[in-house]
Amino acid sequence: MRLTESPLDWSAVDVAVPRRSGRLPGAEMAGFRQLVPVHGDIAMVAHPSVTLFVDLSEGRGIVHDSVGGRARGSTVAGLAPGALWLGGRPAGGIECLQIRLSPPLAVAVLGTSADLTGAVVPLEDVWGRDAERTEDRLRAAGTWDERFAIAADALGRRLDVRRSPDPEVAAVWELILAGRGRAGVDSLANEVGWSRKRLWSRFRSQIGLAPKRAARLVRFDHAAHLLAAGHPAARVAALSGYADQAHLHREVKAFTGVTPTAVAAAPWLAIDGIAWPAGRTPAGPP
Repeated sequence: MRLTESPLDWSAVDVAVPRRSGRLPGAEMAGFRQLVPVHGDIAMVAHPSVTLFVDLSEGRGIVHDSVGGRARGSTVAGLAPGALWLGGRPAGGIECLQIRLSPPLAVAVLGTSADLTGAVVPLEDVWGRDAERTEDRLRAAGTWDERFAIAADALGRRLDVRRSPDPEVAAVWELILAGRGRAGVDSLANEVGWSRKRLWSRFRSQIGLAPKRAARLVRFDHAAHLLAAGHPAARVAALSGYADQAHLHREVKAFTGVTPTAVAAAPWLAIDGIAWPAGRTPAGPP
């Protein structure tokens, strides 16, 4: 994972968040308007969500690089996409709307998330012609509040509850989040009255990750925020339920391609408490 040539100056970025929360449960949004050009690529960090980046920049637009290839403009990043960078040199700086969808909601809005696991694809590949129409409406909006309302409306119109995961699958996802990825698969299966095999099959086919890997992703996310909060790696390993510091190191490398030290300095983690206040991972012990 490449990092920016110099630390990203968040004072040169306007960050907007919706004034109203809960408009669509399972969806979180933030708007970013960069006031000066970025020199280098911005390292993104895996998050337990399916993420839409709606490019509202002028000119050639945002570029997303990942292990799977390169995509320009508005994109969708699936669960656990691996190393991911955001860059480009749009005129006037980068401007985008970022939308995080919980995996159960992503299935209902986008269809099966299995096709998006580990992938970064153009938004139009997922939304078709509606992607361009939505972008045009967002660009024409005068305020971020209007943009958030337009985006919520677009998501709501695409919501199809018939595609929603089984209630047991959705419940297991919430249990994984609540336990910060530390609950065992047998325990999760018992909670919803399923066998381990049935849980693995249904969860994998509907969410796109096996429950154990989903738990690893959630646990990594918690650890990454503790690292960004300044906790030493050894303490983060203990607080997050890893066997030892070496185990933490292996998991961070698996999800990002870099060391815990590099993740601790990742620009996007530094702004999480402002951009995503509702979903901020506590910096204290679990």
